[in-house]
Amino acid sequence: MKKSELFFSALQVPLDYLMILLAGAFVYYLRFQSDLINLYPLPESEIISKGHYAKILFLVAFFFVFTYAIDGLYKIKTTQTLTGQVYQIFRATAIVITFIIILFFLNREVFSSRFVILAGGWFAFLFVSMGRVFLNILQKYLMRTRGIGKHRLLLVGVSNFCANVKRAIEKDSALGYRVVGHLPKVDLVRIDRIRHLKGIDEIIECTPGIDKRELMQLKEYCLTHRLVFKYLPTLLQASNFEVNIFLGEPLIEIKNTPLDGWGKIIKRAFDIVGALVGIVVFGPIMLLAGLAVFLESGFPIIFRNERVGHKGSFDLYKFRYMKNEYCHGKQYSEDHNKKALEYLEKLVAEKSIKKGPLYKIKNDPRKTKVGTFLERYSIDELPQFFNVLKGEMSLVGPRPHQPLEVKKYRDYDKRVLTIKPGITGMAQVSGRSDLTFEEEVRLDIFYIENWSFWGDVKIILKTIPALFFGRHN
Repeated sequence: MKKSELFFSALQVPLDYLMILLAGAFVYYLRFQSDLINLYPLPESEIISKGHYAKILFLVAFFFVFTYAIDGLYKIKTTQTLTGQVYQIFRATAIVITFIIILFFLNREVFSSRFVILAGGWFAFLFVSMGRVFLNILQKYLMRTRGIGKHRLLLVGVSNFCANVKRAIEKDSALGYRVVGHLPKVDLVRIDRIRHLKGIDEIIECTPGIDKRELMQLKEYCLTHRLVFKYLPTLLQASNFEVNIFLGEPLIEIKNTPLDGWGKIIKRAFDIVGALVGIVVFGPIMLLAGLAVFLESGFPIIFRNERVGHKGSFDLYKFRYMKNEYCHGKQYSEDHNKKALEYLEKLVAEKSIKKGPLYKIKNDPRKTKVGTFLERYSIDELPQFFNVLKGEMSLVGPRPHQPLEVKKYRDYDKRVLTIKPGITGMAQVSGRSDLTFEEEVRLDIFYIENWSFWGDVKIILKTIPALFFGRHN
């Protein structure tokens, strides 16, 4: 999903709200302050004060936007036509006005002007439609003149459909695509080269009779690299897909995660609010933890541990729970890091109780007394709220792993790197460190494919008792 698409989709909400407020204000001016419409004179008791009208207008505007959302006007659809949007605006506006008319007849003391209700509905429809037209024109202009929002499309396969797609895109830039390559068959090496040189946002496989194994390889490649993947229907059945019509042909789009589109916006907003609340609530505990670390073993208090996230490596913040000589990171010298990593490799080889890419050292000799307590109750992870604020992590998501662990990932395992890592996640609340790596990956991929806002809330609520009971060591 392009950032420009997310931006324009998110912008629709405040713009619609503003347009409805302007429509309401315009209708008030026409009815109560202008001589343009010469209606019967109103008695003093029926003239609505500006303050009372403003309160009603702000509430009604919210109800308009809420109804628009329920009716699907804020779904992120790059192919949605302007005509379709205007029709939806008309339909949703009519629903709102119907409810207001019912309220008018039930209680005329709330609102007494039929003109304001009916005219307000028409002007709300008109103003909101004008706002959408403006956004549409601006989006198309930026796409046409600067290429902002255009999807870089790679075609794979030989068929008439591929040729038709290329011709249509070259003829009409408003379709929002730019063809960056056309390969006769699935070749992951060449696809990867094109992705690095030109960039790819979407791949369409145009051969209906493609070998199932090749199609699965291409699908996994696209999911791993967060590319939109579409293909002409075959006997392959996908567990999470959407069927659309493009240039008269049915295309199946594999859905990676609900975190594309509005899910991404909602999750980021939730992360920011949750991180700020976490910093305030756990602030005193963090101050005490930092003081305890300092009194036992001095500086540094915060240990910056390199981890791999959805956009590469980043520094994960933790309270230092190990002795200084065994820590490694950017804050230490190259010679120090070399010795610490050599000792770590020795411990992993001799004492790790986990198999696979991950390691777990039983009774780790590198830990301090304070550090053992902090890690047992996950207090060492509280500074990661600042990673969340920086956008490097999320409150909920797959666990972030170290580079030496990620090097051992299989292609399938790399799916966990397609979204932001989390402070907590399904793995932590479903067995914590007792899970095998395969079980952890399975849970994380299930989370990616089935994300929901309420699912995140439930995971966070389940994390709280897990903190009190502590980790199993």
